[in-house]
Amino acid sequence: MEEIKSKISELKESVSNDLQVSKSKMPRFKKPNWLRVKLPVGQEYKKVRKIVDKYKLHTICESGNCPNMGECWGAGTATFMILGNVCTRSCTFCAVATGRPPEYDTKEPIRVAKAIKKMGVKHAVITSVNRDELKDRGAEIWYQTVYQTKKLSPDTTIETLIPDVRGNWDALDRMIEAGQEVVSHNIETVERLYKRVRPQARYHRSMEQIKHTKEKGMRTKSGIMVGLGETKDEVLKVMDDYVKNGLDILTIGQYLQPTKMHLEVDDFITPDIFEMYKEEGLKRGIKYVESGPLVRSSYHAERHVNVPI
Repeated sequence: MEEIKSKISELKESVSNDLQVSKSKMPRFKKPNWLRVKLPVGQEYKKVRKIVDKYKLHTICESGNCPNMGECWGAGTATFMILGNVCTRSCTFCAVATGRPPEYDTKEPIRVAKAIKKMGVKHAVITSVNRDELKDRGAEIWYQTVYQTKKLSPDTTIETLIPDVRGNWDALDRMIEAGQEVVSHNIETVERLYKRVRPQARYHRSMEQIKHTKEKGMRTKSGIMVGLGETKDEVLKVMDDYVKNGLDILTIGQYLQPTKMHLEVDDFITPDIFEMYKEEGLKRGIKYVESGPLVRSSYHAERHVNVPI
């Protein structure tokens, strides 16, 4: 009898341990249906894939695990990431690798320009990793990439999504003087969450970067993620700060955890809340607001070039 009781006790302990392991493997939230996307397929996707590989290019579509990669690449568009694929920052939401970047490639601008021409892109988005170790923050590579693209494809419109330059306005001025139609800089989250989400950045410095860009006569754009633990009032406060600093275009999308090493999703924001944010942004005077669960800063970027400055 004692032997049977012992076996039952062992079985209960085994089942309990199995349940604990299963629970630990379960995601905190089940991804809602509105966040499900189709896998990348189609001839246009394959064409873009081939060109990206041939010219040894980096795309934020891949490095950032973008959920819209299939849709955008399938339409023959992509967001190119210059200055390598290793970032000097360690933002806790971002899938791009952190570390000491290798020496940058001075031939990268012409490679990107040739790829854009080969793809027949009508609107190109160019972004980069942070290169804090460079005195000019990579400004000359930025300038040359836009310049060479415009030279080879004069009808192609360009958005440049520029990282935090740490107040180096001379570097920023060089980055934005090659003829791009849109200049973007993402705030990413509300002020309260900055130390946790963007530990090496400063909220008001990023707002000042938008203000400086606007003062140079550019079409300004920025984006934030939601679902990180922010409140609705905090999101509306970001919008008010955007308006004060001259923002023209705003994108709002759901934060999705790239890996288990990154910040967990605090909440999945429903489509009706995204619609409310869009209405609030427009009501405050932001000229164009793209707001939805799958929206990323480069999503439908071709529509933003016609927003009045």
